[in-house]
Amino acid sequence: MQQDSDFLSPGAKILTVHQRLATSGARCAHIFMIGTTVNLVVPQLARDIPGQAPHMNAGDSDVEAILYRWNEGQFIEHSRLPCPGGEDALCFQNDEGTYLAFANLRTGSGPYQPNTNSLIYREVDGAWRLDEAVPSFAAKQWHHFSLDGREFLALAQGLTIPHLSPEGHGRSVLFERIDGKWEEFQVLGGRWGYNWCDFVVDGHYFLAYADHVSPSIIYRWDGSRFVPYQSFGEQTGRAFLHFRRDGADWLAFAAIGGVSTLYRWNGELFVAHQSLGGAGGREFELIDSEHGLFLVRICFIEGTPADPKTDLKSQLFKWVDGTFELVEEFPSFGGTDSSYFQADGKDFLAVSDSLTPDVRYRQDMVIYALSLDRA
Repeated sequence: MQQDSDFLSPGAKILTVHQRLATSGARCAHIFMIGTTVNLVVPQLARDIPGQAPHMNAGDSDVEAILYRWNEGQFIEHSRLPCPGGEDALCFQNDEGTYLAFANLRTGSGPYQPNTNSLIYREVDGAWRLDEAVPSFAAKQWHHFSLDGREFLALAQGLTIPHLSPEGHGRSVLFERIDGKWEEFQVLGGRWGYNWCDFVVDGHYFLAYADHVSPSIIYRWDGSRFVPYQSFGEQTGRAFLHFRRDGADWLAFAAIGGVSTLYRWNGELFVAHQSLGGAGGREFELIDSEHGLFLVRICFIEGTPADPKTDLKSQLFKWVDGTFELVEEFPSFGGTDSSYFQADGKDFLAVSDSLTPDVRYRQDMVIYALSLDRA
């Protein structure tokens, strides 16, 4: 099921539907550049199985990720890569090449197997070749960063469902690049990980980690490992986003079962500064443009997986006098991610929607044109 092209509110003035892409259970909208070309990769969780009762954790998860290239004002499908139960995609580069890493949640069509490999591809002569398959357990997100001349990949993973057990420790984990391979460096202990964000405040290096059933925590680098520094909630954590503005450090935190909150650094800790909306928050995107600083909050579902409300509103905020002011809302249908990009001298936002109002996977994702000067 897809919605009409005029589904934005009559008062919408900033977001305009530019293009729809036919996706199924889209879990990520990752924009990356290769040379001067804008690329979009969309991992998909599953496709609908004819005759199967609707459920947000059903379907056939043996699917592919879709890769698009921007061409003459729109995205054109370029290729597909095997990516069962795709939850996240990340393009990163190092001295060895350009990589495209996928976090793979599961395989199968029922019963499902969360003990699977998360796939890392490498660009070779213009094509993506499988470079490494990392054993994982219900993987949700990769995050790449460098610190003290060392290179790391963080994997958010884990699941706590009866009768599903990890073959390894199943906890969220950091890998370090050693001799051309990713080797386990530190297990952080989260049992249902979702998201990472790294940043520096007052000369200290922090790594924020969001978890669904364990506390969401920011860790501080002590010179040899990451140690817990501050907790942000006992459960339902989904995302962190850090930025600097007006001479201060800020941290946005989304909890799908609670309030999304903006925190301000007080010199020792992050303290609550502003509510960014109620339940349903899943991801953030920051837009720093000539027309101001904007924050996108993407909302996924309200309720429970057994009875979810998938048709929600996501928000676009603008930074005004030390707080974010809501300037526009737009529909989300199991919204999972968004990515801002510029092309042809214009501003755009790619938004991945993953579930229809009747809890089916075949839901278009949307590319919005942005008129930020109207905010």
